[in-house]
Amino acid sequence: MLALGLLAAVSAVVSFAAQYRMVLAAKSVPAIAALEAGIPDVAALIFATLGIALALHGRRAIRARFLNIAAVATSVTMNVLAAGQGWRDLAIWAMPPVGYALASDTAIGVVRAWTLARQRALSEALADDEATPLAVVAGLLLWLLRLALAPRSTLTGFRRWVIDECPAAPGRRAGQLQVTVPARAAITSRPGAAPRGGTKTADFLGLVADRYGPLAAFPLSDVSRVSTELAPEVGLHPGAARAALRRHVQSLHNGSPS
Repeated sequence: MLALGLLAAVSAVVSFAAQYRMVLAAKSVPAIAALEAGIPDVAALIFATLGIALALHGRRAIRARFLNIAAVATSVTMNVLAAGQGWRDLAIWAMPPVGYALASDTAIGVVRAWTLARQRALSEALADDEATPLAVVAGLLLWLLRLALAPRSTLTGFRRWVIDECPAAPGRRAGQLQVTVPARAAITSRPGAAPRGGTKTADFLGLVADRYGPLAAFPLSDVSRVSTELAPEVGLHPGAARAALRRHVQSLHNGSPS
């Protein structure tokens, strides 16, 4: 991290000269040129810092990493425009910010990997919060292919997804409305269902038992995924559901009464 900070400082100093010269030629005010020339490097440092902070919580920090690269790309563009003719001058001016970009993004990935390894050693699973950029692009291409092959059903499914995901009212989504009393009673009366205690938490634990079997054999690694999936069906917040399910399963694994 100290080396990364030193690299960021050196890269900013080296890039600043080209950026300052370019802005000064356009605005002819030294003070304004000095301030504007430092914006890309300061922005890159801010986004890299935010990315490291998110990585310490096990997050992929996709947005912060993209913005970090975008700020560096701005610096590279300004350096390239300020460079002279020939590949040698181009490499000399563009190399510092590119080196910083590679080092900072790799550092964020390493910090996240270290955090996940530490959490696994402590038997505390962290849920992945975002898809990778490659997965997003692959999903979009696959959806476009399906749209070309089966446009009617694809558009119908897309409409249903928008209705489910977009807010139907402030703080509410169509797929997250609370379960009505008759529906909750139907869940409770289902054959083989676990007994409910009349609360949302009890309904949620019973629903998990109905879908996935005895909770004594339920894996802790699936707590986050299942909580996010089933909590809306009983009107329970996913965070509260996750905490309740983890506590209940851990008590069963330890052999103590829930």
